[in-house]
Amino acid sequence: MEKKLKLIWDFYGPDASPTAKHHEIHLKQFIERDQLKNNITGFIDVEPNYAVAFLVVDESEMIAVRDALKPHRGEWHTEEK
Repeated sequence: MEKKLKLIWDFYGPDASPTAKHHEIHLKQFIERDQLKNNITGFIDVEPNYAVAFLVVDESEMIAVRDALKPHRGEWHTEEK
């Protein structure tokens, strides 16, 4: 099984949560348009005025997706059981 990476976009300020939620919509559109192997996305309200949106990609797709979408950071994705 191929390793997966979580690409993350950080949003700050009073509109962080709705912005992250809206960004996830565009990530889902990107997955469909580019026919990525995974369709794992989400957004998390980390704390007031700070939220993140994320997209999980296979390691083989990471460079192309990173260059196209310019995430703020990334980390290895571990599947929760």
